[in-house]
Amino acid sequence: MPEPAPGRTRASAPGQTSARGREPLDGAREFVDELVGDRAADWDRDGLLPDDVLRALAGRGLLCAQVPAAHGGPGASSAANGAFTAYVGSRCSSLRSVMTSHGMAAWTIQRLGSAEQHAAYLPKLAGGRLAAVAFSEPEAGSDLSAIGTTIEPDGDGVVLNGQKTWTTAAHYADLIVVVGRYGSGAAAAVVPASAPGVTVERVPRPSGCRAAGHAHVRLDGVRLPASAVLGGGQPLMLLVTTALAYGRLSVAWGCAGILRACLGAAAEHARTRHQFGKPLAAHQLVGRHLANLLTAERTVTRMCEHASGCWDSGSPDMVMATVLAKQVGAVQAAQGAATAVQVLGSAAAHEGHVVERAYRDAKLMELIEGSTEICQLILADHAVSGAAV
Repeated sequence: MPEPAPGRTRASAPGQTSARGREPLDGAREFVDELVGDRAADWDRDGLLPDDVLRALAGRGLLCAQVPAAHGGPGASSAANGAFTAYVGSRCSSLRSVMTSHGMAAWTIQRLGSAEQHAAYLPKLAGGRLAAVAFSEPEAGSDLSAIGTTIEPDGDGVVLNGQKTWTTAAHYADLIVVVGRYGSGAAAAVVPASAPGVTVERVPRPSGCRAAGHAHVRLDGVRLPASAVLGGGQPLMLLVTTALAYGRLSVAWGCAGILRACLGAAAEHARTRHQFGKPLAAHQLVGRHLANLLTAERTVTRMCEHASGCWDSGSPDMVMATVLAKQVGAVQAAQGAATAVQVLGSAAAHEGHVVERAYRDAKLMELIEGSTEICQLILADHAVSGAAV
């Protein structure tokens, strides 16, 4: 995002400035730089994020920065949290993916939980505990209406049975927010990963975001107190849409970060690599690639800014703006990463290179939190209705 002109200060979005007049995310980027350094490629190769890195970020509330200060969080606006998410995404998409899943868990508790549940869970998620949110199942991917996991009342508690797949960050999570059927409707339940009957099985060597801790979660007669249930009895798709909204916008901002990383790497290579007696950037066809990358990054950033603005203002356009940002972001990130590979050529073929990682990571963005096709169907319905975002 552009910096304000000298002598001027940027206006703060709602929830962006603390009571002491400081931005709630002041110093957050520098903190991420200290933690990540040049280790993202190694994390990707190893398929693992260090526990101390995740705990350090979680302990400062940076994995769920929109949690209000009253519950120990930074209390950042969507705009401020989004810009920070893009920065994390430009450094390490696996880390950003964990940030998205953790933030979705906190958001689901904020939206569906009671005041007592807010007080019980949000300070933990803003204070060092790690969380994930589980939707997908073997027979319920794009069609989440097919969810079969059950949350059944039993005496003074509930019992969970079912299986979740590809749950981002579940490998690291202390708590997993599980979406399931509850009576004639649906609910989410906050499940301790260490509870009897919970089995977390790591997904081996995924193609992208390899260190994001993707895992399958099996729930076999998991008994919890009734206080662990969030939003019991709501229509399933309303509950899912509520939780997915945060994730879609977080992924969209992450895509802006992927594009920034690709643009930076491609531009540097084109400036310094010489072919046919001149820098690659001086060749018009290479210049076209750079122009397309710049256009994609700026377009996705502006789409995300618009969606976060709708979020912060409480605009009724928020849902569609979020879907649009996710759709444009994911498609442009996948295309942009491919473009960056084309500019770098064999230099981008080394495992762990920032562009090589981006190429693999970006494709997953077209699949998660609503695939490209699902987003297109939502947007097509919106267009037919005659509404405008």
